[in-house]
Amino acid sequence: MLDDTVISKLQAPQHTQPFSQNNHQRVSVGLAQGDGIGPEITQAVVDILKAADAPIDFVPIAMGEQSYLSGATSGIDEQAWAKLRQHRILLKGPITTPQGGGYKSINVTLRKSLGLFANIRPCQSWAPWIKTRHPAMDVLIVRENEEDTYAGIEHRQTQEVTQCLKLISRPGCERLIRYGFELAQAQGRKTVHCLTKDNIMKLTDGLFHKVFDEVAEDYPNIEAKHLIIDIGSALLADQPEQFEVIIAPNLYGDILSDVAAQLTGSVGLGGSANIGQDFAMFEAVHGSAPDIAGCDVANPSGMLFAALQMLRYTGAADVAERIQTAWQATMAAGLHTADIFSTEQSNQKLGTQAFAQAVIERLPEATTNTNIKSDWPDPKALKTKTPKVAEKKLVGVDVFIEYDQEDRNPQVLGKRIEAISAASELKLSLITNRGVKVYPHGLQETTCTDHWRCRFKAADNQPLRHSQILSLLAAFDAAKLDFIKTEHLYTFNGEPGFSMGQGE
Repeated sequence: MLDDTVISKLQAPQHTQPFSQNNHQRVSVGLAQGDGIGPEITQAVVDILKAADAPIDFVPIAMGEQSYLSGATSGIDEQAWAKLRQHRILLKGPITTPQGGGYKSINVTLRKSLGLFANIRPCQSWAPWIKTRHPAMDVLIVRENEEDTYAGIEHRQTQEVTQCLKLISRPGCERLIRYGFELAQAQGRKTVHCLTKDNIMKLTDGLFHKVFDEVAEDYPNIEAKHLIIDIGSALLADQPEQFEVIIAPNLYGDILSDVAAQLTGSVGLGGSANIGQDFAMFEAVHGSAPDIAGCDVANPSGMLFAALQMLRYTGAADVAERIQTAWQATMAAGLHTADIFSTEQSNQKLGTQAFAQAVIERLPEATTNTNIKSDWPDPKALKTKTPKVAEKKLVGVDVFIEYDQEDRNPQVLGKRIEAISAASELKLSLITNRGVKVYPHGLQETTCTDHWRCRFKAADNQPLRHSQILSLLAAFDAAKLDFIKTEHLYTFNGEPGFSMGQGE
């Protein structure tokens, strides 16, 4: 539950210090204070927003460690879900996930359950107050938030092999990529980079790259570039100034966003937005830091920057700009929290609440353009294109087996499978071990696991029936060969919808 001192600050502001007269419509926003240092930085941020007369009315929502321990394995109980659905915008403090099995990540649960398809991480250097090798860095990371390996579909298939499915969908790619271009356009950014590994993963990452190129055609005023993730990451680490917006699939974007934040000088100052068509969540990217909880030393800036993203998203960009100006004035005065304090750049070390008060004291002098517009596009306004339906044909099947006999000799295995499938209408095309062809005429050195793929195709690439595949599997079963998985091989408008085996 929220502390009484925090609850008192969540009431509608009394407008005792109206630093700016605005006609913003007030927005009701859920607030989860989080765990560890969460209550402290939440109070600091609420203090600042209230003093700035931000048009926000906070509604406390309990989620996190206490909810976990009360029996909600996701950390969110039914009452919290009801409030989320009612208010649809959440400002969230850092959450502690209890140790031990059975507890699910709140972030993953919220992102997937609420359809928060885009994770937005501004990574801006704050030199000279924060030490960095890249003082001109200002990169926006736009990360897909629901798909890729983060779908969480994993299996142990044999004694030696596990798998994780990497799922990339055209609708998921397009709405994320189009939102990234809309953000770039709204914020006046001129270049957008896409980072994938489609030289290896030609179908999954290849789809992401293909959709990026298609969407880029609708934004001729923005320069669109693609880089392979390895060289792109190297360039980001060495020359981040050449990047403005980076769009990436989930896993790459997760890694890149932390790398980019650290390049600015501190991950602890990062704020993050998670955007969906009907919901939005804003949070600091750092953890709950239970070791310093209650010590009044935590830096509230990460959560403050998340709150500024929220203000811009809700249309109060001028209020966000004024608060940011006051924050910069505080930094320029050398008033710093312990995590960024240095004898060279700082004049005074402040605690969490004292730092918030220093920002508040500078609000009256913080001027801003009251006509500034929100630089966040409306996700509901995204227009996606529906591709033509392709002609789909079943032309083969990959049968995966667990096999650990005859010293794992692929020649012995190949002859055995050919004998098993002799009566079948499908013919063995190749066998691979970890994706590398080992039969026929394949590499004999690549047989280190008990996990084998046996590819079958119909004669002359004629369309197959599912009954033919079932008959083939029945032959495997009769021969006591353990098939652990099958993948159907399809063509779409004559183009293979499957990758070739190495050496095929």
